[in-house]
Amino acid sequence: MSPPDRTPRPAGAVAPRILMTRLRSLMAEGRSLEGRLAGVVSLVARSFVADVCSIYLRMENGDFELVATEGLKPEAIKRTRLARDEGLIGLVVREARPQNIQDAPHHPRFSYRPETGEDPYTSFLGVPILRFGRVIGVLAVQNIVSRVYDEEDVETLQTIAMVMAEVVTTESQSGAEELADVAVRPNRPLELVGRSLSEGLAMGSVHLHDPVVAPAQFFASDISSEEKRLRKALEQLRSYVDAMMVQQVSPLAGESRDILETYRLLAHDPSWAGRLFDAVSSGLSAEAAVDRARREHRARLQNATDSYLRDRLHDLEDLDNRLLRLLAGQTGIANTDHDGAILVARRLGPADLLEYRNAGLRALILEDESTTSHAVIVARALGLPLIGGVERIMTVVETGDQAIVDGDTGHIHIRPEADLVAVYRDRLASRSQRLAEFAAIRDLPAVTEDGVKVELMMNAGLGIDVDNLDASGAEGIGLFRTEFQFLVSETLPSLTEQEEFYKRAMDTAGNRPVLFRTLDLGGDKILRNTRQNREENPALGWRSLRFALDKPGLFRRQLRALCRAAAGRPLSVMFPLVTTPEEFRRAKALLFKEMDWCTKNGREGPSEVSVGAMIETPAFAMSFHELKGEINFLSIGTNDLHQYFFAADRDNRFLSDRYPIINKTFLLFLKDICERGTDCGVPVSICGEAAGNPVMAEIFALLGFRRLSMPASGVGPVKRAIRNLNISATLDSFNALLEENSSDLQKDLLSLLKHSA
Repeated sequence: MSPPDRTPRPAGAVAPRILMTRLRSLMAEGRSLEGRLAGVVSLVARSFVADVCSIYLRMENGDFELVATEGLKPEAIKRTRLARDEGLIGLVVREARPQNIQDAPHHPRFSYRPETGEDPYTSFLGVPILRFGRVIGVLAVQNIVSRVYDEEDVETLQTIAMVMAEVVTTESQSGAEELADVAVRPNRPLELVGRSLSEGLAMGSVHLHDPVVAPAQFFASDISSEEKRLRKALEQLRSYVDAMMVQQVSPLAGESRDILETYRLLAHDPSWAGRLFDAVSSGLSAEAAVDRARREHRARLQNATDSYLRDRLHDLEDLDNRLLRLLAGQTGIANTDHDGAILVARRLGPADLLEYRNAGLRALILEDESTTSHAVIVARALGLPLIGGVERIMTVVETGDQAIVDGDTGHIHIRPEADLVAVYRDRLASRSQRLAEFAAIRDLPAVTEDGVKVELMMNAGLGIDVDNLDASGAEGIGLFRTEFQFLVSETLPSLTEQEEFYKRAMDTAGNRPVLFRTLDLGGDKILRNTRQNREENPALGWRSLRFALDKPGLFRRQLRALCRAAAGRPLSVMFPLVTTPEEFRRAKALLFKEMDWCTKNGREGPSEVSVGAMIETPAFAMSFHELKGEINFLSIGTNDLHQYFFAADRDNRFLSDRYPIINKTFLLFLKDICERGTDCGVPVSICGEAAGNPVMAEIFALLGFRRLSMPASGVGPVKRAIRNLNISATLDSFNALLEENSSDLQKDLLSLLKHSA
């Protein structure tokens, strides 16, 4: 692929390839940083036939200081400073994009500084110097005569700015005195607050989730060879994306093809590829060419407010990252050693996070804040503290920064002071002591002081969850999420793969119960190899059992795998998000058809089957009694039932704290469900994140629930709380509080249960 024809360049202008060669030689010289910066502006001014070339760098206070110039008054160096939104330099900073202006003095953003002597210069071209999406400087050229810099000029200047970013960063990390006041990387202590998605406490160094191989060298030693490498990597990338499209024949694909087609068009976009080849032909390595494109996409992403544009920029950045991995000979994220690291990412899929599972991570920070994110559930399974909803975290930290993650409060401390580190070390020591206390009661039953047994189960969905069953002290698995096998795979798992997965879970659990929840897909849970059409409100849309019943082939394959996995053992199956009794009956009928299939085909099915349902909608909570004699057990999914009860999206930051679960009306609703289940002879358990909170677990026990299922990390704290509870001595006062119009029910209940707020 060759670059398009260009307009004639000014007499004396140097071709980009020659400029790159000269720049490489300049960088190899043993000059000081100041000497190299002076050499760069001189080289660029001559090569561009520009009257002025200047470099501005960001200072600690946010201003941009002139640090090198060819053409402006030398005495202006280290004296001229512009605020981040001042002048044309400020315009480049704000937009994080090149600014090509033909009549600079008459531009509304022009700021005259007499000490520079720049008033006679008419044409202006400025490009940002970018580091992890942050503008750390500006490289600009100017001419006395009116001139429109062409596209090749812009691209060449951006390439030089990229080289400057690496030079300045390297010098800054080596402690160069010239950069003592320059904010190449953030270095001040910073406190951020996000949403706690997985409790816990961790300290360590930051590792940015950036599955990219940094360019080993910026300049190509053999342009023809670099073009071949780039062409091969692009072909591999496009083959991968095309394969994703072929997989659309799957039963989950239907409505997602248009979105995947957009992704495919981006991968095949000749303008994107053309810019990469242009960069290589100018003298850059293939990696550096892709890295330059990635920097531009990141900078635009920081300022993009339109959701559609942000999605496209995310797609482009993903393509850049994949292409860089292919150039490095990688097909996935390298599962390297990040022992003790705090992983920071914009968003993270479950498969990506699982690739880090043996890397020694201590915590996770996400810009995304969804409480139902797959990464959230995986992080909980791995026992990692997790804070989400931390906007632009990727632009204020860098790999190597020290950080404290307080998953209990949602606070993050970046580059903390020594005294704060000491405080958190004490907290970590205290937490370790509590964990030892929980381990001491691991094998004891959860029986209250007055002899009431409460069965504690754990939630699972990954192999690592089941492996932790013994260590958790749980009596079984009260919720086995089956969708993760689908979500972490590039293709749909086969019948045999599903059967083996379920069989392994049952084998590991031994005689302890495992309650398999059938596929909970749709809504926000989209398969990795598909993308569904957006819904106005996915929480109220085509998801869970509704989705499964509309995909009977997919659903029956899972039910058949469950029956085959049981092979002579008891099987417990529950259906998610049941809305009406009829939906339950339809799902149960499909299950029994698969049991009949096993019999007819000589396969040993389950010895007995218990069929239950999740109570997650008020509609089913008020109608499950119609299934008396047809249903074996019920489990309340507190997350969904709570949000549907209050008609409040739990992921909406404006509503997430407005309707606490300790609410008189909601607690009475739960109590009514429990009592009506008992009247029908159907046991009702609590299954959700709330069950892992010791205070809420005690409240559930007082409401009458005798089985709780929770994350593995909650079993120890809840067991200790239950063993310290005396239901008979507390119940009357508890019921009285529910009947009263308390102004602060939560405070009163905490006082009753002898807990501090």
